[in-house]
Amino acid sequence: MTDHIARSEKQLGAILRRQRKLANLTQTQLSEKIHMRQATISKLEDGAPATQLRVLIGALAALDLELAVRPRSKGSRDEIEELF
Repeated sequence: MTDHIARSEKQLGAILRRQRKLANLTQTQLSEKIHMRQATISKLEDGAPATQLRVLIGALAALDLELAVRPRSKGSRDEIEELF
């Protein structure tokens, strides 16, 4: 799998949405896996800024993903946005 770079809540939400769809899961199915409401998954994928960290970590685990923290690459925000 290719690394994905997210520098905003919206970018992270887009990555999660794409990975959920690649896993052939609906928002409801993912929400059931992490014991959350479907509306919570929708907010996470929309990049709602108030999403709780436990929701993000649960979604990452359910999609067999992990969060890596590293120094930022030197690409501009516009270049990163073009990936989505």
